[in-house]
Amino acid sequence: MTAMPNCRVCGENLREFLDFGSQPLSDAFRRPADPGDEFFFRLAVGSCTSCSMVQLMEEVPRDRMFHHDYPYHSSGSSVMRKHFERTARDFLETELAAPDSFAVELGCNDGIMLRTIGDAGRRHLGVEPSGGVAEIARANGVRVRTDFFEHSVAVDIHREDGPANVIYAANTMCHIPYAESIFEGVAALLAEDGVFVFEDPYLGDIVKQTSFDQIYDEHFYFFSVRSVQALARRFGFELVDVERLPVHGGEVRYTIARAGRREPAPSVAELADEELTLGLHEPATLDAFAVRVREIRDELVALLEGLRAQGRTVVGYGATAKSATVLNYCGIGPGLVSSIVDTTPAKQGRVTPGSHIPVRPADTFGEPYPDVALLFAWNHADEIMAKEQAFRAAGGKWILYVPKPRLV
Repeated sequence: MTAMPNCRVCGENLREFLDFGSQPLSDAFRRPADPGDEFFFRLAVGSCTSCSMVQLMEEVPRDRMFHHDYPYHSSGSSVMRKHFERTARDFLETELAAPDSFAVELGCNDGIMLRTIGDAGRRHLGVEPSGGVAEIARANGVRVRTDFFEHSVAVDIHREDGPANVIYAANTMCHIPYAESIFEGVAALLAEDGVFVFEDPYLGDIVKQTSFDQIYDEHFYFFSVRSVQALARRFGFELVDVERLPVHGGEVRYTIARAGRREPAPSVAELADEELTLGLHEPATLDAFAVRVREIRDELVALLEGLRAQGRTVVGYGATAKSATVLNYCGIGPGLVSSIVDTTPAKQGRVTPGSHIPVRPADTFGEPYPDVALLFAWNHADEIMAKEQAFRAAGGKWILYVPKPRLV
């Protein structure tokens, strides 16, 4: 574990505003018989007093999080499959319109976005450190290099394939503390008129919705227009476009180009002004967010304890990485949530990190239906509730906790 007393981007002081206490690795689902020596770290978040980048106070070693058995699959959600296919088509119509264009994706996971690029006959490469999902991508015809992206890897790719017209990353940049090496790699690989496009959870949405479960070990940075502008400038780039995205509870897609190569779109100044009006980076705003998080913790536990006192059964839905923060920060274990159902085979038959709640296949949800389901995958609420209409017809109710705990 590496303590981070200073900003990883500019080196200035960090002001801590929220501490979740001791937390496990969010995707370390263990077998019930495994020994009890779990890895824990202090999950706390702070804001840089200079460049405004919000970030974790401590860094978890990357090889503990992103390894061969990493369980998340991008194509597991129909909403996300459509999102990545649409993203690929947009690139093919713009940045990758030329037949010899070259696209590189950082953290390509199971290759759902690059499959569409490859099917269109465009050169492509995924850089994915987790061997298991990289193998799935290869089996689907995607060209993948199993590695962490950094400057030396970028130099190798440029030597073998030439410059990239697009470097893309989805829910990946926020995972990578070593921003300097990433941007040095982008500088070495990107074509002179190319774009670096990444999309990640948006700090503004996290604060507005009090979606505190977006804060866990894998999410090191929490981006905003202001902080991304400072980050880009530091490495000779410029933020030239932003786009709000509805996926994963609210994200922003940032488009970065070499400084002076493209005229920034009006959307950049518009969202920056909105952040200023909201006081997004003011200490008082972040402190108020922390107060609301503590209130949600207390209200959610009280709701679950009340349901237990009434003799009502509660099952979790979606053994997400986000659920690790909720369960461990709130002290929720099998006594309040008997089990969690999930569609990911790698998690089934195991227990949740730290809280040790059994994970069952999603197709056992109705065997029998619980009285109440605590929806951890709240960012897929519409998709899940449409799928589980029989649960509602049987009298079941959902618990949502963003932006506040409530029965639905």
